[in-house]
Amino acid sequence: IQDDMVDAYETLHELGYAHSAEAWLDGELVGGLYGIALGRVFFGESMFSQKDDASKAAFIPLVLRLIDEGFSLVDSQVYTDHVAKLGGVELPRSAYLETLGLALLQPQRLGNWSTLFPGFPSSTGYDRLMAASMSRAAIAPNP
Repeated sequence: IQDDMVDAYETLHELGYAHSAEAWLDGELVGGLYGIALGRVFFGESMFSQKDDASKAAFIPLVLRLIDEGFSLVDSQVYTDHVAKLGGVELPRSAYLETLGLALLQPQRLGNWSTLFPGFPSSTGYDRLMAASMSRAAIAPNP
């Protein structure tokens, strides 16, 4: 990332528009993503992983929390196999523009999402997913 992009995102973060979600392992940042929120749309800019599936470990709880907060669109810019594996769908242009227009009219949530969304990234969907995962782990036979 060029220095001017870093500066721009730092400024957008300070203004409450740019946000990130991270995956940490043993105190080390191993993956994540960042982007811009406008209205009730999150425009993903970039994802990265230092460990397998680390960006997914950040993305999935983020999307589940955004659903709880009334976001109706996560724009990945480009539809890829990776986006499809994460449950993304490609919208026809007319449906995208309609959804985008309505979502942009929703009130802006400016600020640090850790403060605005208590317990972030926890959400009803994330909590259910984790509970189901723990239940499966508890009944899985030991090898």
